[in-house]
Order: sequence, then C-alpha cells, then structure tokens
Amino acid sequence: MLALTRKKGESLVVNNNVEITVLEIRGDQVKIGITAPKEVPIYRKEVYLQIQNENKAALSIDAVEALKNLF
Repeated sequence: MLALTRKKGESLVVNNNVEITVLEIRGDQVKIGITAPKEVPIYRKEVYLQIQNENKAALSIDAVEALKNLF
C-alpha cells in the first residue's frame, strides 16, 4: 500500500487518467473528489465487495436447474 499525505485542495493522479482531490477535512472524515473517464467504474469498497459476493453466488447456481425452475 502506498500512503501519501495531502492537504485540502491537493490531488494525486492514478494511471494518468484518474485524479483524486481532497475536498474537505472535518475531524476524522475526509471528503474526496474523483475525476475519471466514464468507463472507469468507481465504487465504495463495501459496495464493491457486495457486488463481488453476489457475482460469486450467481456463478454457483446451476444455470440449467435455474432455467427449469423458471417454467
């Protein structure tokens, strides 16, 4: 993991096309802004993990059996 120190208004660039800017700092919370191309998906980690778990669960379902249950 790369750990960086940034102040309000400062940014960092990832992969030449994603910019992350510190917008506000209040106590233990930091508000960030992300500028990225529309085709770059951006998720909060807890949402990303939920999507991954749901995708794994969908893969574990027997597709033929699921189709039979539809009819």
